[in-house]
Amino acid sequence: MEWDAGTMVGREHEQAVLSEFVTAAEGRALVLRGDTGVGKSALLEHVATLAAGGRHRVIRAAGVEAESELPFAGLHQILYPLLPHIDRLDDSRRQVFDVVFGRSEGPPPSVMTLGIAVLDLLSLAASQQPLLLVLDDGQWLDTSSIEVCGFAGRRLTGSSVKLVVGLRSDVSSGFDTAALPQLPVTTLSKKASEQLLDLRHPGLDPVIRRLVLDEAQGNALALLELPPHVLRNNRPADDPEALAGYPGVPLPQRLQQVYGDRIKALGDAVRTELLRGALDGVGAGAAARRHHGTRYRMLDAEEAAASGLLDIDPLSGDFVFRHPLVRSTVVQLATPNERRAAHAALARVHRGDVERRATHLAAATVDPDEEVAAALEAAAESVTRRGGAMVAVSWLTRAAELSERPEERSRRLGDAAFVAGHAGLLGQARQLVGSDPAPGGAHSPASVIAAAYAALYEHGDVRFSQRHVVAAIENLRDDSGEDPHEALTRLINLLLAINQYASDEAAWKRTHALLDTLGDRVSAHSRIYEDAWGDVVRRGAGVRERVASAFAALREPEPWDITRLGVAAYHVDILSQYRPLLQRALDRESETGAMATSMTMLHQIMLDQMAVGEWDEAERTGQRCLDLATARHHMLFAHHARGYLGLLAAMRGQSDRARRFQATVDAWARPRGVGFLTQIADAIGTTTALSEGDYEAAYLHAIGITRPGSFTPYAHQAPRTLLDLVEAALHTGRHEQARAHALAARQARLPHISPRLAVLTHGALAMTATDPGEAGHHYHQAETHPAAAALPYELARIRLAHGIHLRHTQGRKSARLTLTLATDTFERLGAPTWAERSRAELRAAGAPPLASSAHPATLTWQERRIADLAAGGLTNKEIGARMHLSPRTVSSHLYRVFPKLGITSRAALRDALGKLPDGQDT
Repeated sequence: MEWDAGTMVGREHEQAVLSEFVTAAEGRALVLRGDTGVGKSALLEHVATLAAGGRHRVIRAAGVEAESELPFAGLHQILYPLLPHIDRLDDSRRQVFDVVFGRSEGPPPSVMTLGIAVLDLLSLAASQQPLLLVLDDGQWLDTSSIEVCGFAGRRLTGSSVKLVVGLRSDVSSGFDTAALPQLPVTTLSKKASEQLLDLRHPGLDPVIRRLVLDEAQGNALALLELPPHVLRNNRPADDPEALAGYPGVPLPQRLQQVYGDRIKALGDAVRTELLRGALDGVGAGAAARRHHGTRYRMLDAEEAAASGLLDIDPLSGDFVFRHPLVRSTVVQLATPNERRAAHAALARVHRGDVERRATHLAAATVDPDEEVAAALEAAAESVTRRGGAMVAVSWLTRAAELSERPEERSRRLGDAAFVAGHAGLLGQARQLVGSDPAPGGAHSPASVIAAAYAALYEHGDVRFSQRHVVAAIENLRDDSGEDPHEALTRLINLLLAINQYASDEAAWKRTHALLDTLGDRVSAHSRIYEDAWGDVVRRGAGVRERVASAFAALREPEPWDITRLGVAAYHVDILSQYRPLLQRALDRESETGAMATSMTMLHQIMLDQMAVGEWDEAERTGQRCLDLATARHHMLFAHHARGYLGLLAAMRGQSDRARRFQATVDAWARPRGVGFLTQIADAIGTTTALSEGDYEAAYLHAIGITRPGSFTPYAHQAPRTLLDLVEAALHTGRHEQARAHALAARQARLPHISPRLAVLTHGALAMTATDPGEAGHHYHQAETHPAAAALPYELARIRLAHGIHLRHTQGRKSARLTLTLATDTFERLGAPTWAERSRAELRAAGAPPLASSAHPATLTWQERRIADLAAGGLTNKEIGARMHLSPRTVSSHLYRVFPKLGITSRAALRDALGKLPDGQDT
């Protein structure tokens, strides 16, 4: 319920803020937050009126509680009026919207990708007329839509687009952390309350007037609705229950009593229409403007409109609820049978929408029904692919309840538990399998998986997990009945993950033997994981190509499929090319999706950021993962994140911080036998000592991972620390060990396994060669390898060694360029101890103190990458597509680059970059 803008009282401050908001020259966002009924909708109507008077185009939308779990449901409302503009976007942006609006199939876009596309669409729509988006009841928006709105709302500066959102203060939502400016909407003052009451209800009996003011406590909706309720029921003016219903009831519930009396007075047919509309989320309030065909259309409901329960949308002519409290009251007053009948009718209305139909069918069904259970199962699969794993768990659980056959019930409970485990709901996963009444349910594959996930994620108990998963696989192998392929595959993949963390050679050999007995019952993807996650030195030949083929063949993948292949891609060092896919999947899973899987995605993204030199971003990613894992008590993932943060700190020369992480990880992982993490702890020690120049300590840490001249089986850090061990050995006079290790890398054909290992192997062979010609050949191979530019830290270390070699063999002048390139890279990365060592070598080579170019240091890493791509002839749109930025952001970066390089046009980029000493280093 709102009062007309022309008669709004007591909102002078809010109106002034909103007036300035509308007339501001640039785009911006604003959140109005207040209690139910306090007047937010009236203020939203006011700002819409101001904007329309200022020649803005106004688009309204409203969150509805019935859709709060459906990904992008809210965004559909907001963007639907702008659909005609979508066809004017470029192909990549148009494809994003085609997927979101269901006009084509494909994986859902990430928040960033969709957010950038939304910004482009809004800018296009506002190019001829300023645009105002008004969103009421934002707390009921689905999480995916909130994230996109928040992303876009923070980036409206410079546009002609404004966004204003109304939120209830008593309901938490993703907007709470969206970092958008807020305007609190408080209750009316005593004077304003009296003025509003007298304006809308003049001539009230003084006793009624005082009771209404006391009960309303400045709530505008109460001031408008309570007086007619008292008068309509003809109660004595001095009866407190005329207003309160009963003592201690919160104000919104008292108002629901007011609406309840009106609803009860309606005819049965009208109440049925209202119930169907309420259960299907028909809009409420002035912001209820929506497109046709997505909601139940209430018909023949004039009686409800006359009672003040409904309004008529002036654009569509459809009935809408006057306030969200009307909608909730309609549902609360209905009997269970009435609600089930309404849901059944709505399922027929939405027979073409797999998720909405299944939701209504589930609510309409009491007895087991296999058709409904199957529909829910299909809906769960659909919503899981769209980042709704938590919703999928509830739908699969309901599907199990409605299953007609015990085996189907057990299977669906197992599926629910599996998804719950990946969603980070470990307690719920255990409860689900524990609720299976089937014989042997406590020892079923689903039960074993749930228990193993809990033991692994929460406690790092690899031994318990291994033992029970192996036993479950053997039971299925020996089962002469029907082959439960899905359960077997899940157990196999879990065992491989446990083995990866254990990094135990004997356990891996037993697993290989077990999987060999299963033959072709082991999936092709599981075979990839077996080879990549275990001993990539001995089993990694051809894995890179198999991973690429598997990624290329993915169609509507589950989030865990992406993550597992991402881990395999990391082990063969091709993760960078799949980072966009990982980022989209991570964005999709945020808040409502597979949160445990999301933590692994964060690990992978962080590793790639570390590899390519985005160290500040890597720090933020690692901290985000640590916070998430700690909050959910996933101690394995928390220590995993600490390990990578420690490794990053070591690379940056932050020795004390690195050693704290190392000690914490080692103390937790070593007693539990989590070899994957103890190796990372040793790698932290190695890298920290190298950074400090303590080569003896570095050598001792490195040989804790692998001995010189060999690569410890099933030790994933053994090949990754190749260069570390060689450098430490050389600097401590252990030349034979260093050379033996470099030759062992070549003998193991590491260059054929991954691009990174190729660069490291050539670097190690160059550093240990005694023949200058051989050394020069391998230095050239390392520095010109196609993968070298994406490995700036390793490349700079190889260049530093090369510069020292050149100074000793060819003279000081020949070493300066190579040493300058190394110095500039270390400085840009933020590795001060390595940079200082490199500068010392430059001075020894006779370079003046400021020999390194000042220009590269002034360009950020991202600016340099954009400049190089632009110099190569790529357009802003092409650069944006490659770097996942909007063309406008690319343009802004280039305009900052030009003055730094002393140029004024794009045409001069190539020459300017070519003059920089690190021109070939990005």
